[in-house]
Amino acid sequence: MSAFLKPVEVRWSDLDPNFHLRHSVYYDYGAFARISFLEEHGLTAAVMAANQIGPILFREECVFKREIRLGDTITIDVELLSAREDQSRWSIRHNIWKNGDTLSAVLTVDGAWIDVAKRKLTVPPDNVLHVFNNMPRAAEFSWINK
Repeated sequence: MSAFLKPVEVRWSDLDPNFHLRHSVYYDYGAFARISFLEEHGLTAAVMAANQIGPILFREECVFKREIRLGDTITIDVELLSAREDQSRWSIRHNIWKNGDTLSAVLTVDGAWIDVAKRKLTVPPDNVLHVFNNMPRAAEFSWINK
């Protein structure tokens, strides 16, 4: 699949007292991009509820490279960095660009699927496999063996 890019508008409420993007907003933008990808590819909240599954995160890390300010144009991508073949565990990376050409942050999340009724990690159903198998892959994508 070709790149999945999501534009985001910087809001006044996203800024810290130094007038640049608060650190926690980068994580919010990543969640927005991930959920947008899932929703736009048919893996909606209603579908997840019907299948009694949901995504969970084990780790979320952001490397800040350039500050973002009010008025900057932001674009976030979604790339699968690694995954088990059954898509039960995965890592997704977001590159956060400002003004089209400046890499401002790299956000990486490690996650899995949980059975929300049993409260246990689970292998997702085929419709999840289809969505994740069509997610853009990072150039250095690798399969997780365990």
